[in-house]
Amino acid sequence: MARASSTTELAEKIAWHCALFMAIMLVLSCCESSDSGGFMGQVTQPRNVNKPCDEIYVVREGETLHTISEKCGDPYIVEQNPHINDPDDVFPGLVIKITPFKNR
Repeated sequence: MARASSTTELAEKIAWHCALFMAIMLVLSCCESSDSGGFMGQVTQPRNVNKPCDEIYVVREGETLHTISEKCGDPYIVEQNPHINDPDDVFPGLVIKITPFKNR
């Protein structure tokens, strides 16, 4: 019986370590690094390369309506967003509606 008990203990330890490893991998996969390097120094592509903008767009630091218009292909941002009173008064966190020109 001692052998069955030690085998069971070994199996439980292995299962616990596997569960711990999977939990760590899950946490690491959910974390997004803000630097340009990926996991373990891998080079990754930016996520928004050649990706059309979503219909709801949140303005980021340093963006203007002109840069957003070029990036998203929507030359009529001001017309589609009546809450923008002054095109020069765009700030980070401002939510705007984007309708790319090719979708019209």
